[in-house]
Amino acid sequence: MKNVISSNKAPAAVGPYSAGIATASAVYLSGQLPIDPETGVMPEGIEAQTEQSLKNVKALLEETGLSFDNVVKTTVLLSDIADFSAMNAVYEKTFKAPFPARSAFAVKALPKGALIEIECIAIK
Repeated sequence: MKNVISSNKAPAAVGPYSAGIATASAVYLSGQLPIDPETGVMPEGIEAQTEQSLKNVKALLEETGLSFDNVVKTTVLLSDIADFSAMNAVYEKTFKAPFPARSAFAVKALPKGALIEIECIAIK
């Protein structure tokens, strides 16, 4: 059985997919763009965009009663690998040891001109 996850504290999916899917044992979140759900606007700069993407992840996790402590894997997509250090500085303030496994890599472009997109898997 799978249940769709959404939140009014996170932006709606921008295509034919769910923001998240919960199963009996895990939660799978689609990549979260740094869109402010109240304004529909992305903040400027990689630090602010990383913070917003993580806020969106947090809102979706909270819909299922989970937190960042439940996250076991993240994938971070960057439009420019030169932003890795700045992203990492914000990211490390969010997660505590033991840190989730993570992949981070640059892509040619992200939807809506975003600088970052973050997806994750969390266990219940």
